[in-house]
Amino acid sequence: MTISLLIILPVVSYFIGNINWALLISKLKKSDIRKLGSGNPGTLNMSRNFGLKIGLLTFFLDVFKGAICSLVAFFVFKGKVFPKSVFSVSDFAIYLCGLCAVLGHIFPVALKFKGGKGIASTIGVFLVCESVHGWEWAVVSIMAIVAALAFIYFTEFGAMGSFIAITPPAISGSMRLFLYYNNTNFESLVFYVITNILILLICLFTWFAHRMNIKRMLSGDEHPTSIKEMVVKMKAKKLEEKRKMMENNSTDNK
Repeated sequence: MTISLLIILPVVSYFIGNINWALLISKLKKSDIRKLGSGNPGTLNMSRNFGLKIGLLTFFLDVFKGAICSLVAFFVFKGKVFPKSVFSVSDFAIYLCGLCAVLGHIFPVALKFKGGKGIASTIGVFLVCESVHGWEWAVVSIMAIVAALAFIYFTEFGAMGSFIAITPPAISGSMRLFLYYNNTNFESLVFYVITNILILLICLFTWFAHRMNIKRMLSGDEHPTSIKEMVVKMKAKKLEEKRKMMENNSTDNK
């Protein structure tokens, strides 16, 4: 049963990853995010083109997408260990399902393998992978997100901020596994190495998805991501809506 679930859940996770919320939301707004701005169906491009609120909605939906795949894997395999080892199946499965969800986002078969860049989904995966082992590990992921937001706010380099959001949790996850399994038997060490490879692959695929951003950053042509500008636009929109409401009310009272 465990082997069957280790096949079924990653496959399901991949197809959950295929759900591109940025594209769906932009379609509801009678547009196509792939034809706007950078063309990337992700949080930052949604924020630039539809405002900060829509960008945040996209972000949280994509975070949830990655998080739910790892969370289900954790509870399904909780308490189980691989034969002849002390390595927890859940420690392996949460990263395997997380990787598949991220791959589904970056290379969705439903969109001819042309998806987003997977940062929000990766944040969701790492947030769950750390949180289920205690608040002290979750703090690393939360601090990384805060640091990423601060970096983007002051520098306007969205892609670099994305790397800051996912790299510390990946390192802390690897450190946690080392602390748990460094003095175990050979079979456990094999799964320890494989799980670390899964963590590395999650990062490598998200970095690969940002290859053009890295190229543009090096050449100085990267699209700026101004959180300040997004906030100003959001406030201006609210004021405009309030002004129109007051005008309508004034007209109705005449």
